[in-house]
Parts: sequence; structure tokens; C-alpha cells
Amino acid sequence: MMRVLLPEFAFGWAESLLLAAIMSSTDSASVFSILNSSGVGLKQRLKPTLELESGSNDPMAYLLVILLISVIESGEALTGKLFFDSALTLVMQLGVGVAAGFAIGYATVKIVNAINSSNEFLYPVMVIACCFFAFTLTGLCGGNSYLAVYVAGLVVGNSKLALKRTITTFFGGFTWLVQIIMFLTLGLLVNPHELLVIIVPGVLLGVLMILIARPVAVFLCMAPFRQFSFKAKAYVSWVGLRGAVPIIFATYALMSPQVVHARFMFNIVFFITILSLLIQGTTVNTMAKWLGLDEVVDKKIFNVELPEEIDAVMHEQTITASDLADEMFLSEMTIPEQTLVIFIKRGDKYIVPKGNTRIYIGDKLLLISDKEKLAKA
Repeated sequence: MMRVLLPEFAFGWAESLLLAAIMSSTDSASVFSILNSSGVGLKQRLKPTLELESGSNDPMAYLLVILLISVIESGEALTGKLFFDSALTLVMQLGVGVAAGFAIGYATVKIVNAINSSNEFLYPVMVIACCFFAFTLTGLCGGNSYLAVYVAGLVVGNSKLALKRTITTFFGGFTWLVQIIMFLTLGLLVNPHELLVIIVPGVLLGVLMILIARPVAVFLCMAPFRQFSFKAKAYVSWVGLRGAVPIIFATYALMSPQVVHARFMFNIVFFITILSLLIQGTTVNTMAKWLGLDEVVDKKIFNVELPEEIDAVMHEQTITASDLADEMFLSEMTIPEQTLVIFIKRGDKYIVPKGNTRIYIGDKLLLISDKEKLAKA
């Protein structure tokens, strides 16, 4: 394509594969941010599927980018031996990355739970330190540092952790801060007048990726999974949004003097990312509704969570006409065993309930239950 439209920026096979590797990373956080802001959920377990895809393709894209830049810098031809050596390096990085991620993840959980500090804000600092340790140690051992941190995060996030809410809240704000700094920094690398040159090839490549390349890849990869309908696969094909990660990977090419037309490649990646956000990002909700995959997500009324060490669960219930008889008090309601009503929200008022508290249609109840009893109920 480049050879026809812009001969002076023609790519070879290695450069073309590098561009493909850079653009292969997707950003599910953008999809969920759009869905959550509008109160829309997804059916058929599409949310964890997109999270798994986005989290796992970043390390793979990083590996491919580093390998292809190394091939370009070495000046070697794309031979069978080179492909074999690259595949061996890929397997080693993946294996070491996964092993280190699990080991450091479980070690992080043990360390954080063993700390007995009166200052709860030191716990997020310890988790950050463990992230840096996982990244550095895995790299020194020849593994994929990004994959190690991702796996360690999965282990920590799905384990019982002391002061988990404090840690989660801290990382939520910290993530947004880092994203703002990252986008500001990346914006300084872009010269708007240079984007005018790549509008035509950028649009063609973007449309090719959105309408052809990604759907083909998604349907082939999801073919063995019969639980996903055709509409679900079509939705996954559509929401492959590009985020900041491809732009960051493009800066790796900029730092290598051996990569031909690295600046042009960076502009292409930046343009396609913006195009993806404009086309796919603005139609995330519309496509979910059109395919019948959307579902309403109940927003929490009571922002209350229990510590991990308490083996109970809190849940909310809105009282409807079918729940009440005339002149009903709380003591007259049928409540599952081992369940307590601890708060009632009526309009803008919060009420501490008693047995003689009258219940009305539309009241929001906050309940706490034993997990086993709640499951049976």
C-alpha cells in the first residue's frame, strides 16, 4: 500500500510486520469506561473476555515489537533459522514471565497480609514496590516483564488481601494520573502538519483493520468456543479499540536509528488510534444495543464494602409491590436466614432499621448475609 500511495515511505517485510505488531494491542479499559458511564453491561460474559484479550495481547505485542526491532537492527534476512531463534526467545520470555508473575503475585499477597502497620497508606506503596520488583527481576531473568506484572496483578486481585479497598482506591486514582501524564507526553511527540501526509494510507489501513483484519482474526480464534453467539463474536470484532499502548510501542521504533521511516510509522499509529477511537469508541453502546447484547447494570446505592477477612456478603434490594402487603413492618417481612437489614434509603434519607420500622414501595435496603446462606436463598 505504501509503495503505491507514498513510494518514498515504502516499507519492507520487516517494517510491515513491526507496524502490525505495534497496532495489535487493544484497550478494553476504554470500552468499559464508555459502557460504565452510560450504565450499560454486556451479556454472554463478554466483559471478562475482552479484559483477558486486552491484558494478554499487550505482553505479546511488546515481545513481537522488541523481536522485530532486534531483527531490523541486526540486518539479517528473514530466514528459517531467524524465525526459529525468535520463536525460542518468545517461548522463553512467555514461560519465565508467567512463572515469575505467579511466584511474585503469591509472595506479594503473603507479604501484604503479614504487614501489621497502623498506617494503611503504606500498603499501596508496598504493592507498587512489588510491581517494580516483578518487572525488574523478570527482565533480568530473560522473561517478559509486562506479562509478569499482568499475571501478578491477576493473582493479587483475586486473592484475599488486607485493606484491599484502600489499595484499589489508591490505584484507581494513580492510574488516571499516569494516563493523563502519558497522553500529555505522547501529544508532545506529534507534529500536526505531519499527519496531513498520512491521511489517505491511514484511513485505508484503519478501515482494513476495523472491517476485515480484526473480524477475521476474532472469528478464527473464537471458532472453538461454541458458547459465544455470532452476535457476540461480531461485537468483539467491532470493539477492538486502540489506546495509548500502540503509540508507546511506536516510540520504541523512534528510538532505533535502524528502523526506516520510524517517524512516519509513529504518525500512522497515532492517526489510526485516533480513527479507532472516533469510529469504534463512539459506537460501543450503539453496537451493543443493536446486537441485543446490552443489559442494564444496577448502580450501587450504598457505597459500602466489607473487609476481605469477613466471610459475608453485602447486597442491595429495592422493594417492589410484590414484596409488600398493606401496613407491613420490617419484622413482618420474610427475610432469609442469617440475613440482616442494616440500612434503608428512602428518598434522600438513610434510616437505621428496627423491627417496627414501616417499609414502603421504592425503599432501598442494604443487607448483609452469610455467603452460604445467601447462595441457598
